[in-house]
Amino acid sequence: MPELPEVETVANGVHARVHGQTIRSVWTSNKPQTFKSSPDEIVEVLTDSRIDRVHRVGKTIVVDLSCSRENQKSAQFLVHLGMTGRLLVSTPDTPIPPHTHAILSLSSGKELRFVDARRFGRLSVVKAASPEERYAGPGAEPLTIELEDFIALFRGRKTPIKAALLNQSLLHGVGNIYADESLFHAGIRPTRHAGRLTRAELTRLHAALIKVLTEAIKLGGSSVSDYVDADGVAGFFQLHHHAYSRTGQPCLTCGTPIKRIVLGGRSTHFCPTCQR
Repeated sequence: MPELPEVETVANGVHARVHGQTIRSVWTSNKPQTFKSSPDEIVEVLTDSRIDRVHRVGKTIVVDLSCSRENQKSAQFLVHLGMTGRLLVSTPDTPIPPHTHAILSLSSGKELRFVDARRFGRLSVVKAASPEERYAGPGAEPLTIELEDFIALFRGRKTPIKAALLNQSLLHGVGNIYADESLFHAGIRPTRHAGRLTRAELTRLHAALIKVLTEAIKLGGSSVSDYVDADGVAGFFQLHHHAYSRTGQPCLTCGTPIKRIVLGGRSTHFCPTCQR
């Protein structure tokens, strides 16, 4: 499933290509599972709306819309990519991929297409009349959270720190890849109880998480499955992984084989020597 850096990369790419354009028409596949809002409502809200901004909130791509209709001043189109979702900007003559579930025809003549083979992605709309009604996500933003707020998230928690990092109600956007990588760079074993980590350890983790996510965004995210950006291009951060999916390979720091365990139902990778 795409995580924060991948979603950020897609959102930034789509924004650069479509912001300021008007949605002239909307087609949906009406397939079950894909739509949290009804397809009819999505068509109604999106048609004739202007795309003001495309950005990321957690793992969700948020399209801010403005509308000239009197009864609807603003709204948001929410796109969750799920396991295999893609949001692509294409020309109308580009062949439509299989499993395309929404096509937004834009005033520029291009199309914004949502493609999702496994249909774990979700599309919905939010009618936001005031700033308080706009989508804010379930947890704190990992890239901007202050150190003291970060430390407070884990105070008294008995769950393993890896599980706490994946808890979207605490930090939204962090997934399996970047939890493993951040814990490696912080030198913290993923099985440690979150509430027992010292202030120094949580300070290291805070810095490592921001550093790892920022570097991953610069490299276009990690393409370990189906992920591609708005142009269909894969990311490169997987070439810089130190722990994730490197089971049995030597640690790039000390040479100890990377170990894999299952923690909370998720594959977890770490160095038994570097992470304590």
